[in-house]
Amino acid sequence: MSVQKRRLGQSQILTAPLVLGGNVFGWTLDEAKSFRILDEFVSAGFDFIDTADVYSNFIPGNVGGESETIIGKWLQQSGNRIRVILATKVGLSMGPDMQGLSKAYIFRAVEDSLRRLKTDYIDLFQAHRDDPDTPLEETLHAFAELIRQGKVRAIGASNYEAPRLREALEISKRENLPRYESLQPLYNLYDRADYEGSLEAVCRQHGLGVISYFSLASGFLTGKYRVAEDLKKGGARGGFVGRYLTPRGEKILRSLDEVAASHKSAPASVALAWLMARPGMTAPIASATSSAQLRTLIDAVRLELTPAALEALDRASAWP
Repeated sequence: MSVQKRRLGQSQILTAPLVLGGNVFGWTLDEAKSFRILDEFVSAGFDFIDTADVYSNFIPGNVGGESETIIGKWLQQSGNRIRVILATKVGLSMGPDMQGLSKAYIFRAVEDSLRRLKTDYIDLFQAHRDDPDTPLEETLHAFAELIRQGKVRAIGASNYEAPRLREALEISKRENLPRYESLQPLYNLYDRADYEGSLEAVCRQHGLGVISYFSLASGFLTGKYRVAEDLKKGGARGGFVGRYLTPRGEKILRSLDEVAASHKSAPASVALAWLMARPGMTAPIASATSSAQLRTLIDAVRLELTPAALEALDRASAWP
């Protein structure tokens, strides 16, 4: 697959078809190792980095903001701000009275993210999860003000269900407000039903960019985890993977192994290349904790799966 540039809506934010996930920075990677991965990613010609304010307050001893802080230090030290597209998120709990998508909290949270990221603008600011307690109009007006101020270039949604995403887009059109230009859904070879069942139609109808998270199913699609005993090798990530150890998961891994062998590639590269080939996809998000893992991600961009391989993967991962 060629490294062609793609547009995220009216924002003119461009990205190669691979997004580096920043969730591991400050979690399974310390600052020095995070810097190395970021350097190698940009040196390879890629430019899109995704993170969130809450990464990684789910780890004992962390308070949130660790990933943004590391990225901010790297941007300052490397001078790479102008070279990268920076995406982060707001809405999940950062502490008491620090969550949701109210105007007041969005204004507070964006200042905290800008400070940690050591930048004066965010390229793509995303609602991390729908907030049913806040009117969509209030959230969209808040984002519109941030765009007017130049602190945000474009906005996106994550973890929205199709009816609420459609409603948000209709409100933006009706009230002449900036709209969500992208969706960040859970989507991979195993987790297909939610996105393909309803969200895909909304995104394609409205021309939204789609950047999938958990693109490798928390590492399951690398082939590292095949039986329950393997979960112990996953360390902090092992707890996320157990739900994939099913007969359907085994079938998907067998298909990945066969396609990887026929293409002289790795299962992880094949799984990402399958996503890149999906209609309407902008780019998958994937993280790396080593140079070898990063090379596997980058190899996916250059991997052209045959129609027969795509059909085999579709068949193995078919959902009811």
